[in-house]
Amino acid sequence: MVEQVERLARDYEVHVYSNRVEDLDLSRIVWHHVPRLPGPHLFAYCWWFLANHLWRWWDRRVRGLRFDLTYTPGINCFNADVISVHIVFAEFVRLVRGALKFTANPVRSWPLLLHRRAYYRLVIALERRVYGGKRALLTVVSAKVARDLTRYGKAETDLPVIVHGVDTQRFNAGVRRNLRVAARRELGLQDGVPCLLLVGNDWKKKGLPCVLEALGRLASASVRLLVVGHDIADPYRSTLARLHLEDRVAFLPLRPDVEFHYAAADVYVGPSLEDAFGMPPLEAMACGVPSIVSSQAGVSEVITEGVDGFILADPHDSGRLAELIDLLCSNKALRQKIGEAAAMTAQQYTWDKNAAQLGQLFKEVLRRKGYDPMAVPSEQSAR
Repeated sequence: MVEQVERLARDYEVHVYSNRVEDLDLSRIVWHHVPRLPGPHLFAYCWWFLANHLWRWWDRRVRGLRFDLTYTPGINCFNADVISVHIVFAEFVRLVRGALKFTANPVRSWPLLLHRRAYYRLVIALERRVYGGKRALLTVVSAKVARDLTRYGKAETDLPVIVHGVDTQRFNAGVRRNLRVAARRELGLQDGVPCLLLVGNDWKKKGLPCVLEALGRLASASVRLLVVGHDIADPYRSTLARLHLEDRVAFLPLRPDVEFHYAAADVYVGPSLEDAFGMPPLEAMACGVPSIVSSQAGVSEVITEGVDGFILADPHDSGRLAELIDLLCSNKALRQKIGEAAAMTAQQYTWDKNAAQLGQLFKEVLRRKGYDPMAVPSEQSAR
């Protein structure tokens, strides 16, 4: 969103309603602070959904602000003109229904599981109303999401695909080379020890169980795994013990300079059960790290199998994943070849391209509403 907003502000007067902003130049953007209430995510989301409506209503009725177009990533309001769909929760829940059963999870994780189930149920209800309606123009981050939206009566051909971009100034092979020695030393990785990486929250959704099973199948006991993100590691402790992986897997918190982790890694593993796109694999590719992704992840649509990455057809197939990991970890020349091709592929997907495509949709919607964006000063054409 930050990347999009900064570029859209070149042509539009942009007002942002959010709980917080980070890494955004507020000299060019008007930020309307919507206070966040503490509490579980489900409660915070319900409050946010109500509050942003109230704040915008107040600004319209009292301050006289008249916005020409409302844009939102995902479901944040009922009156959006353009929505970028990043995930269809109904499809995600269908795929992971078994993993959401209480009997499939340790008792200590039940409070989190109950919270997730309630949140998913609420969002699916909102999806039926918002995505199933006719008010908003929907754009998707991958063809996979377009297919998922057909459950709400949408035609794939009516859903423009705007792929995420990657900041190649920050994520590139040169940065990885410069950081690699220090990153591996800080993480305690010895020279020659292959390192796998998985980045993201909700590790079950990201395919961590499959990664652990694959790691346990490897003949070499030297391969290490870094799992980076916000989630609870406890549900995976029994698997680590069963596969004797306690000393080979490290659970790490996210850090602002995530490129640090890409620098340390040799292979990115992302067998997601469901992923509308998947930014970490694309960022890893931009850094020259070979990636193995699931066919259920939208990012697989930008990968050519065996050329700039590998695609795992079945995200549960730990045997095939182990074969791909072994292929890359045992062949440095292949890793380098795939990594170089991956970096070239990632460079084709920029945020400038992403924002330009989104801007064209804005112009289309404005014309439908009776505006001519080219007939008024660019800084006032849409708010």
